[in-house]
Amino acid sequence: MIWLIGGTSESKQLAIALQERGIPFVVTVVTDTARGMYSPNACVRVGKLDSSTMTEFIQTNHITAILDASHPFAIEISHGAIAQAQTHQIPYLRFEREDVLLESNNLRIANSIEDAIQPEILDGQNVFLAVGYQSLHLFRNWHDRCRLYARVLPAIASLQAALDADFRSEQIVAIRPPISVALERALWQQWQITTVITKASGKSGGEDLKIAIAAELGIQLIAIARPQLDYPRQTNSIRECVLFCAENIAFFNV
Repeated sequence: MIWLIGGTSESKQLAIALQERGIPFVVTVVTDTARGMYSPNACVRVGKLDSSTMTEFIQTNHITAILDASHPFAIEISHGAIAQAQTHQIPYLRFEREDVLLESNNLRIANSIEDAIQPEILDGQNVFLAVGYQSLHLFRNWHDRCRLYARVLPAIASLQAALDADFRSEQIVAIRPPISVALERALWQQWQITTVITKASGKSGGEDLKIAIAAELGIQLIAIARPQLDYPRQTNSIRECVLFCAENIAFFNV
């Protein structure tokens, strides 16, 4: 059985490809909403995994290989999966989104979200945050120094995190990607945004669209660089991922 670490659009594509080839797999996601990305007949486990539950999961499902297609910033699950692969001597492959290699005078790369929370970036600005709900608490003390707006997923945990970080309802938009160019532009114009802080999550995360719209509207865009992990093996090819899975299913003829 292949362990497909999911929750992304790429993992959905991989699940479809594996099903078409008849390769048995189980997808792991954190939320019920993410489960809805996959076909009803796909084997999906919902819930967060820690080191102990990962071990039980691998043994119970007779995992023979790990295909990690988690979000580029979901480093906790990747760390754990790599450790499990080493412990159980299971092949591991990381599907990594390609970087968006676009240049713009409006674009600035920050090494971390903390590097983006600086007076020279935030003071007096109308700031649009597309950084994930778990980082919103870092901006709690900045509401009196700039005007903050946050886009979050339409989930109770996301909305509660925004409210707990002192965002008012008129400063929150809850919507699930993908976001169209027209809607993204309209949101920024509606709120008279002057600075956007986002994650360098690749084309699938709409990074290229944000760069283009920021250049069009003359808005400063701060992109948080991806965390750097030492993956044992990685690729950005769906085909290579399928071949990797096929090679690591004992009864499957490549």
